[in-house]
Amino acid sequence: MRGQTTMYGKLRQLALGAALLTVGLTGAAPAAPVAAAQHAPARWSTGWASAPQHPVAGNEWDGPNWSVDGFRDQSVRQVVRLSVGGSHLRIRLSNRYGTTPLRVTGATVGRTRAGAQVLPGTVHRLTFHHSAGVTVPPGRDAASDAVALPTRALERLTVTLYFAGATGPATFHQEGLTTTYRAVGDHRYDPGDGAFAGEVSDSWYYLAGLDVTGGARPARGTVVTVGDSITDGYGSTPGADNRYPDQLAERLAAAGRPVGVANVGISGNKLVGSSTCYGESVLARFRRDVLDQPGVRTVIIEVGLNDLATSGLPDFGCGPSPVVTRDDLIAGYRTLIRAARARGITVLGATLTPVVGSIYEPVEETRLSVNRWIRTSGEYDGVIDLDRAVTDRGRPGLSPAYDCGDALHPNDAGTRAMADAIDLRRL
Repeated sequence: MRGQTTMYGKLRQLALGAALLTVGLTGAAPAAPVAAAQHAPARWSTGWASAPQHPVAGNEWDGPNWSVDGFRDQSVRQVVRLSVGGSHLRIRLSNRYGTTPLRVTGATVGRTRAGAQVLPGTVHRLTFHHSAGVTVPPGRDAASDAVALPTRALERLTVTLYFAGATGPATFHQEGLTTTYRAVGDHRYDPGDGAFAGEVSDSWYYLAGLDVTGGARPARGTVVTVGDSITDGYGSTPGADNRYPDQLAERLAAAGRPVGVANVGISGNKLVGSSTCYGESVLARFRRDVLDQPGVRTVIIEVGLNDLATSGLPDFGCGPSPVVTRDDLIAGYRTLIRAARARGITVLGATLTPVVGSIYEPVEETRLSVNRWIRTSGEYDGVIDLDRAVTDRGRPGLSPAYDCGDALHPNDAGTRAMADAIDLRRL
Protein backbone atom coordinates (compact mmCIF):
# COMPACT_ATOMS: atom_id res chain seq x y z
CA MET A 1 0.00 0.00 0.00
CA ARG A 2 2.67 2.46 -1.04
CA GLY A 3 2.45 4.84 -3.94
CA GLN A 4 -0.39 4.59 -6.44
CA THR A 5 -2.38 1.37 -5.97
CA THR A 6 -4.50 -0.16 -8.72
CA MET A 7 -8.18 -0.73 -7.93
CA TYR A 8 -7.77 -4.47 -8.43
CA GLY A 9 -4.70 -4.55 -6.23
CA LYS A 10 -6.43 -2.57 -3.49
CA LEU A 11 -9.51 -4.81 -3.59
CA ARG A 12 -7.38 -7.92 -3.52
CA GLN A 13 -5.27 -6.57 -0.70
CA LEU A 14 -8.24 -5.87 1.56
CA ALA A 15 -10.08 -9.02 0.49
CA LEU A 16 -7.58 -11.46 1.92
CA GLY A 17 -8.78 -13.32 5.00
CA ALA A 18 -8.86 -16.70 6.70
CA ALA A 19 -11.23 -18.82 8.75
CA LEU A 20 -13.48 -17.20 11.35
CA LEU A 21 -11.81 -17.04 14.77
CA THR A 22 -13.91 -16.78 17.90
CA VAL A 23 -11.58 -18.19 20.54
CA GLY A 24 -8.69 -15.73 20.45
CA LEU A 25 -9.65 -14.21 23.80
CA THR A 26 -10.38 -17.46 25.61
CA GLY A 27 -7.67 -19.81 24.36
CA ALA A 28 -4.22 -20.41 25.78
CA ALA A 29 -2.61 -17.50 27.57
CA PRO A 30 0.04 -15.61 25.60
CA ALA A 31 3.64 -16.53 26.14
CA ALA A 32 5.40 -14.34 28.69
CA PRO A 33 8.47 -12.36 27.60
CA VAL A 34 11.69 -14.28 27.99
CA ALA A 35 13.46 -11.20 29.28
CA ALA A 36 11.97 -8.53 31.51
CA ALA A 37 13.26 -5.05 32.23
CA GLN A 38 15.38 -4.79 35.36
CA HIS A 39 15.26 -2.12 38.09
CA ALA A 40 12.49 -0.06 36.49
CA PRO A 41 11.93 3.06 38.65
CA ALA A 42 8.15 3.03 38.14
CA ARG A 43 5.38 1.49 36.10
CA TRP A 44 5.83 1.31 32.36
CA SER A 45 3.72 3.06 29.74
CA THR A 46 3.89 2.44 26.00
CA GLY A 47 5.72 5.21 24.22
CA TRP A 48 5.48 3.56 20.80
CA ALA A 49 4.16 0.25 19.48
CA SER A 50 3.41 -1.70 16.33
CA ALA A 51 1.39 -4.88 15.75
CA PRO A 52 3.49 -7.94 14.78
CA GLN A 53 2.61 -9.71 11.53
CA HIS A 54 3.46 -13.00 9.84
CA PRO A 55 6.32 -12.69 7.31
CA VAL A 56 4.97 -12.33 3.77
CA ALA A 57 6.56 -11.70 0.40
CA GLY A 58 6.31 -8.21 -1.05
CA ASN A 59 4.06 -7.53 -4.00
CA GLU A 60 3.17 -4.83 -6.51
CA TRP A 61 0.63 -3.03 -4.31
CA ASP A 62 2.30 -3.36 -0.89
CA GLY A 63 5.87 -2.99 -2.10
CA PRO A 64 8.94 -5.09 -1.25
CA ASN A 65 10.06 -6.07 2.25
CA TRP A 66 12.75 -8.16 3.94
CA SER A 67 10.54 -10.39 6.10
CA VAL A 68 10.74 -13.66 4.13
CA ASP A 69 14.54 -13.71 3.80
CA GLY A 70 15.28 -12.26 7.23
CA PHE A 71 18.81 -11.15 8.16
CA ARG A 72 22.34 -12.50 8.58
CA ASP A 73 25.43 -10.52 9.61
CA GLN A 74 23.35 -7.38 9.21
CA SER A 75 22.41 -4.34 11.26
CA VAL A 76 18.83 -3.10 11.07
CA ARG A 77 18.28 0.54 12.03
CA GLN A 78 14.71 1.65 12.83
CA VAL A 79 13.38 5.10 13.73
CA VAL A 80 10.29 5.59 15.90
CA ARG A 81 8.55 8.61 17.42
CA LEU A 82 7.59 8.51 21.08
CA SER A 83 4.10 9.56 22.09
CA VAL A 84 5.25 10.30 25.65
CA GLY A 85 8.61 10.62 27.37
CA GLY A 86 10.29 9.54 30.60
CA SER A 87 13.61 9.09 32.38
CA HIS A 88 14.12 5.41 31.44
CA LEU A 89 13.14 3.27 28.51
CA ARG A 90 13.19 -0.28 27.21
CA ILE A 91 12.46 -1.95 23.88
CA ARG A 92 10.27 -4.96 23.19
CA LEU A 93 11.08 -7.50 20.47
CA SER A 94 8.75 -10.11 19.01
CA ASN A 95 9.45 -13.49 17.45
CA ARG A 96 5.72 -14.27 17.42
CA TYR A 97 5.74 -15.72 13.90
CA GLY A 98 9.24 -17.13 13.84
CA THR A 99 9.74 -20.87 13.37
CA THR A 100 13.23 -20.96 14.92
CA PRO A 101 14.84 -19.17 17.88
CA LEU A 102 15.70 -15.54 17.12
CA ARG A 103 19.26 -14.71 18.19
CA VAL A 104 19.83 -10.99 18.62
CA THR A 105 23.55 -10.38 18.97
CA GLY A 106 23.14 -6.87 20.34
CA ALA A 107 21.11 -3.67 20.26
CA THR A 108 21.48 0.06 20.84
CA VAL A 109 19.21 3.08 21.12
CA GLY A 110 20.01 6.74 20.55
CA ARG A 111 18.54 10.08 19.61
CA THR A 112 17.71 10.43 15.93
CA ARG A 113 19.58 13.10 13.99
CA ALA A 114 18.36 12.73 10.40
CA GLY A 115 17.63 9.67 8.29
CA ALA A 116 19.85 6.84 9.53
CA GLN A 117 22.09 9.23 11.47
CA VAL A 118 22.18 9.12 15.27
CA LEU A 119 23.14 12.14 17.34
CA PRO A 120 26.77 11.56 18.41
CA GLY A 121 27.23 10.84 22.10
CA THR A 122 23.66 9.58 22.61
CA VAL A 123 24.03 5.92 21.61
CA HIS A 124 23.20 3.64 24.55
CA ARG A 125 23.88 -0.09 24.71
CA LEU A 126 20.80 -2.18 25.44
CA THR A 127 21.02 -5.35 27.50
CA PHE A 128 18.74 -8.31 28.19
CA HIS A 129 19.05 -9.73 31.71
CA HIS A 130 22.37 -7.87 31.77
CA SER A 131 23.65 -9.65 28.64
CA ALA A 132 24.40 -7.95 25.32
CA GLY A 133 22.27 -10.37 23.34
CA VAL A 134 19.13 -12.42 23.72
CA THR A 135 17.61 -15.54 22.20
CA VAL A 136 13.85 -15.33 21.72
CA PRO A 137 12.08 -18.68 21.21
CA PRO A 138 9.48 -19.02 18.45
CA GLY A 139 6.17 -17.46 19.43
CA ARG A 140 7.71 -15.44 22.26
CA ASP A 141 8.62 -11.83 23.05
CA ALA A 142 11.52 -10.23 24.90
CA ALA A 143 11.96 -6.92 26.72
CA SER A 144 15.31 -5.25 27.26
CA ASP A 145 16.56 -4.05 30.62
CA ALA A 146 15.76 -0.47 31.55
CA VAL A 147 18.26 2.11 30.32
CA ALA A 148 18.56 5.65 31.65
CA LEU A 149 17.84 7.96 28.71
CA PRO A 150 15.66 11.02 29.37
CA THR A 151 13.13 11.48 26.57
CA ARG A 152 10.23 13.79 25.81
CA ALA A 153 6.92 13.41 24.01
CA LEU A 154 7.16 13.41 20.18
CA GLU A 155 10.92 12.80 20.22
CA ARG A 156 12.38 10.41 17.63
CA LEU A 157 14.68 7.60 18.69
CA THR A 158 16.76 5.19 16.64
CA VAL A 159 17.00 1.50 17.54
CA THR A 160 19.72 -0.59 15.88
CA LEU A 161 19.64 -4.39 16.05
CA TYR A 162 22.54 -6.59 14.96
CA PHE A 163 22.09 -10.22 13.88
CA ALA A 164 25.36 -12.13 13.49
CA GLY A 165 23.70 -15.39 12.45
CA ALA A 166 20.76 -16.11 10.17
CA THR A 167 17.42 -15.11 11.66
CA GLY A 168 15.12 -16.98 9.30
CA PRO A 169 11.85 -15.31 8.24
CA ALA A 170 11.19 -12.19 10.31
CA THR A 171 8.16 -11.19 12.36
CA PHE A 172 7.47 -7.66 11.12
CA HIS A 173 4.91 -4.88 10.64
CA GLN A 174 4.30 -4.31 6.97
CA GLU A 175 2.71 -0.86 6.66
CA GLY A 176 5.34 1.09 8.55
CA LEU A 177 4.97 4.34 6.56
CA THR A 178 8.57 4.82 7.60
CA THR A 179 12.14 4.25 6.42
CA THR A 180 14.06 1.36 7.93
CA TYR A 181 17.72 0.88 7.08
CA ARG A 182 20.05 -2.11 6.98
CA ALA A 183 23.78 -2.61 6.52
CA VAL A 184 26.18 -5.53 6.28
CA GLY A 185 28.11 -6.08 9.50
CA ASP A 186 27.81 -4.68 13.01
CA HIS A 187 27.02 -0.97 12.94
CA ARG A 188 25.16 -0.59 16.22
CA TYR A 189 27.40 2.23 17.41
CA ASP A 190 27.87 4.11 14.14
CA PRO A 191 26.41 7.62 14.41
CA GLY A 192 26.72 8.12 10.66
CA ASP A 193 24.59 6.73 7.86
CA GLY A 194 27.27 5.74 5.35
CA ALA A 195 26.98 2.00 5.93
CA PHE A 196 23.19 2.17 5.58
CA ALA A 197 23.07 3.94 2.23
CA GLY A 198 20.85 2.28 -0.37
CA GLU A 199 19.36 -0.49 1.80
CA VAL A 200 15.91 0.71 2.89
CA SER A 201 12.46 -0.71 3.61
CA ASP A 202 9.07 0.73 4.57
CA SER A 203 8.40 -1.83 7.33
CA TRP A 204 9.43 -2.50 10.95
CA TYR A 205 11.22 -5.74 11.85
CA TYR A 206 11.00 -7.54 15.22
CA LEU A 207 10.48 -4.20 17.01
CA ALA A 208 7.09 -4.36 18.76
CA GLY A 209 7.33 -1.62 21.35
CA LEU A 210 9.31 1.04 23.16
CA ASP A 211 8.20 1.73 26.72
CA VAL A 212 8.98 4.63 29.05
CA THR A 213 8.84 5.26 32.79
CA GLY A 214 9.91 7.91 35.29
CA GLY A 215 10.73 11.54 34.66
CA ALA A 216 9.51 14.81 36.13
CA ARG A 217 5.98 14.09 34.91
CA PRO A 218 5.73 10.31 34.54
CA ALA A 219 3.37 8.95 31.93
CA ARG A 220 -0.04 8.10 33.32
CA GLY A 221 -0.79 4.98 31.34
CA THR A 222 -1.48 4.11 27.72
CA VAL A 223 -4.27 4.55 25.20
CA VAL A 224 -4.27 1.67 22.70
CA THR A 225 -5.74 2.20 19.22
CA VAL A 226 -6.60 -1.03 17.41
CA GLY A 227 -8.05 -1.52 13.95
CA ASP A 228 -7.34 -1.69 10.23
CA SER A 229 -5.76 0.69 7.70
CA ILE A 230 -7.72 3.65 9.08
CA THR A 231 -5.76 3.22 12.31
CA ASP A 232 -2.55 2.00 10.66
CA GLY A 233 -2.44 5.24 8.68
CA TYR A 234 -2.74 4.25 5.02
CA GLY A 235 -3.39 7.45 3.05
CA SER A 236 -1.37 9.69 5.36
CA THR A 237 2.04 11.00 4.29
CA PRO A 238 4.82 8.40 4.69
CA GLY A 239 7.53 9.44 7.12
CA ALA A 240 5.47 12.29 8.59
CA ASP A 241 3.87 10.52 11.59
CA ASN A 242 0.42 11.75 10.59
CA ARG A 243 -1.66 8.66 11.38
CA TYR A 244 -4.66 9.56 13.53
CA PRO A 245 -3.05 7.99 16.65
CA ASP A 246 0.05 10.12 15.99
CA GLN A 247 -2.08 13.24 15.82
CA LEU A 248 -3.90 12.16 18.97
CA ALA A 249 -0.50 11.94 20.69
CA GLU A 250 0.25 15.48 19.50
CA ARG A 251 -3.00 16.73 21.03
CA LEU A 252 -2.24 15.02 24.33
CA ALA A 253 1.26 16.50 24.40
CA ALA A 254 -0.03 19.98 23.59
CA ALA A 255 -2.61 19.67 26.38
CA GLY A 256 0.08 18.67 28.88
CA ARG A 257 -1.40 15.21 29.38
CA PRO A 258 1.40 12.61 29.75
CA VAL A 259 -0.43 9.61 28.31
CA GLY A 260 1.15 7.14 25.88
CA VAL A 261 -0.53 6.16 22.61
CA ALA A 262 0.07 2.68 21.19
CA ASN A 263 -0.98 2.15 17.56
CA VAL A 264 -1.64 -1.55 16.90
CA GLY A 265 -3.61 -1.14 13.68
CA ILE A 266 -2.86 -3.40 10.71
CA SER A 267 -3.78 -2.46 7.15
CA GLY A 268 -6.26 -4.96 5.69
CA ASN A 269 -7.08 -6.30 9.16
CA LYS A 270 -10.47 -7.64 10.21
CA LEU A 271 -12.46 -8.15 13.37
CA VAL A 272 -13.34 -11.83 12.89
CA GLY A 273 -11.29 -13.08 9.92
CA SER A 274 -7.54 -13.75 9.99
CA SER A 275 -4.96 -13.71 7.22
CA THR A 276 -1.29 -14.58 7.00
CA CYS A 277 -0.94 -11.52 4.75
CA TYR A 278 -2.88 -8.94 6.75
CA GLY A 279 -2.74 -10.13 10.30
CA GLU A 280 -4.60 -12.22 12.77
CA SER A 281 -8.11 -10.95 13.48
CA VAL A 282 -8.60 -8.39 16.22
CA LEU A 283 -10.48 -11.07 18.18
CA ALA A 284 -7.46 -13.37 17.98
CA ARG A 285 -4.82 -10.77 18.83
CA PHE A 286 -6.72 -8.52 21.25
CA ARG A 287 -5.13 -9.95 24.39
CA ARG A 288 -1.54 -9.76 23.18
CA ASP A 289 -1.65 -6.55 21.16
CA VAL A 290 -4.07 -4.55 23.31
CA LEU A 291 -4.72 -5.87 26.82
CA ASP A 292 -1.07 -6.72 27.46
CA GLN A 293 0.31 -3.32 26.44
CA PRO A 294 2.18 -1.76 29.37
CA GLY A 295 0.00 0.69 31.30
CA VAL A 296 -3.10 0.25 29.15
CA ARG A 297 -6.03 2.23 30.55
CA THR A 298 -8.17 2.92 27.48
CA VAL A 299 -8.69 1.17 24.13
CA ILE A 300 -10.20 2.65 20.96
CA ILE A 301 -11.68 0.00 18.63
CA GLU A 302 -11.99 0.82 14.91
CA VAL A 303 -12.53 -2.24 12.72
CA GLY A 304 -15.14 -4.02 10.61
CA LEU A 305 -15.17 -2.53 7.11
CA ASN A 306 -12.87 -5.19 5.68
CA ASP A 307 -15.00 -7.97 7.17
CA LEU A 308 -18.11 -6.61 5.42
CA ALA A 309 -16.51 -5.70 2.09
CA THR A 310 -14.74 -9.05 1.61
CA SER A 311 -17.42 -11.27 3.13
CA GLY A 312 -17.47 -14.65 1.39
CA LEU A 313 -14.84 -13.83 -1.23
CA PRO A 314 -12.62 -16.70 -2.46
CA ASP A 315 -9.00 -17.27 -1.59
CA PHE A 316 -6.68 -14.84 -3.39
CA GLY A 317 -3.59 -16.34 -1.82
CA CYS A 318 -3.95 -15.77 1.92
CA GLY A 319 -7.04 -17.86 2.70
CA PRO A 320 -10.77 -17.48 2.07
CA SER A 321 -12.77 -14.67 3.67
CA PRO A 322 -15.53 -15.84 6.03
CA VAL A 323 -19.10 -14.64 5.53
CA VAL A 324 -19.64 -11.83 8.04
CA THR A 325 -22.92 -10.09 8.85
CA ARG A 326 -23.89 -7.08 10.94
CA ASP A 327 -24.75 -9.41 13.81
CA ASP A 328 -21.36 -11.12 13.55
CA LEU A 329 -19.63 -7.75 13.97
CA ILE A 330 -21.78 -6.82 16.94
CA ALA A 331 -21.04 -10.17 18.59
CA GLY A 332 -17.34 -9.53 18.03
CA TYR A 333 -17.50 -6.02 19.49
CA ARG A 334 -19.28 -7.39 22.56
CA THR A 335 -16.52 -9.96 23.04
CA LEU A 336 -13.87 -7.22 22.99
CA ILE A 337 -15.88 -5.02 25.34
CA ARG A 338 -16.21 -7.83 27.89
CA ALA A 339 -12.51 -8.66 27.68
CA ALA A 340 -11.45 -5.03 28.19
CA ARG A 341 -13.81 -4.45 31.11
CA ALA A 342 -12.60 -7.63 32.78
CA ARG A 343 -9.20 -5.91 32.99
CA GLY A 344 -10.71 -2.62 34.22
CA ILE A 345 -9.96 -0.93 30.88
CA THR A 346 -12.17 1.80 29.40
CA VAL A 347 -13.34 0.77 25.93
CA LEU A 348 -14.36 3.32 23.30
CA GLY A 349 -16.03 2.37 20.02
CA ALA A 350 -15.25 4.22 16.78
CA THR A 351 -17.86 4.38 14.03
CA LEU A 352 -16.96 2.93 10.62
CA THR A 353 -15.75 5.60 8.21
CA PRO A 354 -17.44 6.52 4.85
CA VAL A 355 -17.35 4.23 1.81
CA VAL A 356 -19.65 5.91 -0.76
CA GLY A 357 -17.75 6.39 -4.03
CA SER A 358 -15.16 3.74 -3.12
CA ILE A 359 -14.82 0.07 -4.03
CA TYR A 360 -16.50 -0.66 -0.69
CA GLU A 361 -19.73 1.19 -1.52
CA PRO A 362 -21.80 -2.06 -1.78
CA VAL A 363 -21.63 -2.41 2.03
CA GLU A 364 -22.99 1.08 2.72
CA GLU A 365 -26.35 0.03 4.16
CA THR A 366 -24.75 -2.50 6.50
CA ARG A 367 -22.15 0.07 7.54
CA LEU A 368 -24.88 2.55 8.45
CA SER A 369 -26.68 -0.13 10.48
CA VAL A 370 -23.51 -1.05 12.36
CA ASN A 371 -22.86 2.63 13.10
CA ARG A 372 -26.35 3.06 14.50
CA TRP A 373 -25.65 0.23 16.93
CA ILE A 374 -22.26 1.72 17.93
CA ARG A 375 -23.86 5.13 18.56
CA THR A 376 -27.06 4.06 20.33
CA SER A 377 -26.54 0.67 21.99
CA GLY A 378 -24.81 2.10 25.05
CA GLU A 379 -22.55 -0.94 25.22
CA TYR A 380 -19.28 0.94 24.80
CA ASP A 381 -18.05 3.24 27.56
CA GLY A 382 -18.05 5.99 24.93
CA VAL A 383 -18.29 6.58 21.20
CA ILE A 384 -15.81 8.32 18.89
CA ASP A 385 -17.70 9.32 15.77
CA LEU A 386 -15.00 9.05 13.11
CA ASP A 387 -17.73 8.73 10.46
CA ARG A 388 -19.19 12.16 11.18
CA ALA A 389 -15.74 13.67 11.59
CA VAL A 390 -14.75 12.97 7.98
CA THR A 391 -18.06 12.69 6.09
CA ASP A 392 -18.86 15.38 3.51
CA ARG A 393 -21.70 17.43 5.00
CA GLY A 394 -23.21 18.08 1.56
CA ARG A 395 -23.40 14.44 0.44
CA PRO A 396 -22.66 10.93 1.68
CA GLY A 397 -19.06 9.84 1.45
CA LEU A 398 -15.63 10.98 2.54
CA SER A 399 -15.17 14.74 2.30
CA PRO A 400 -13.00 15.71 -0.70
CA ALA A 401 -10.89 17.77 1.68
CA TYR A 402 -10.08 14.60 3.64
CA ASP A 403 -9.75 12.11 0.75
CA CYS A 404 -6.36 10.56 -0.03
CA GLY A 405 -7.67 9.71 -3.51
CA ASP A 406 -9.60 6.45 -3.16
CA ALA A 407 -12.77 7.77 -1.44
CA LEU A 408 -11.96 5.38 1.42
CA HIS A 409 -8.83 6.44 3.29
CA PRO A 410 -8.34 9.86 4.93
CA ASN A 411 -5.36 12.04 4.05
CA ASP A 412 -3.38 14.05 6.62
CA ALA A 413 -6.21 16.55 7.08
CA GLY A 414 -8.62 13.67 7.53
CA THR A 415 -6.52 11.96 10.17
CA ARG A 416 -6.29 15.28 11.98
CA ALA A 417 -10.09 15.60 11.88
CA MET A 418 -10.40 12.10 13.36
CA ALA A 419 -7.95 12.88 16.16
CA ASP A 420 -9.79 16.13 16.86
CA ALA A 421 -13.06 14.18 17.27
CA ILE A 422 -11.70 12.46 20.39
CA ASP A 423 -12.62 13.97 23.74
CA LEU A 424 -9.33 13.89 25.67
CA ARG A 425 -11.22 13.73 28.96
CA ARG A 426 -12.37 10.22 28.06
CA LEU A 427 -8.75 9.08 27.92
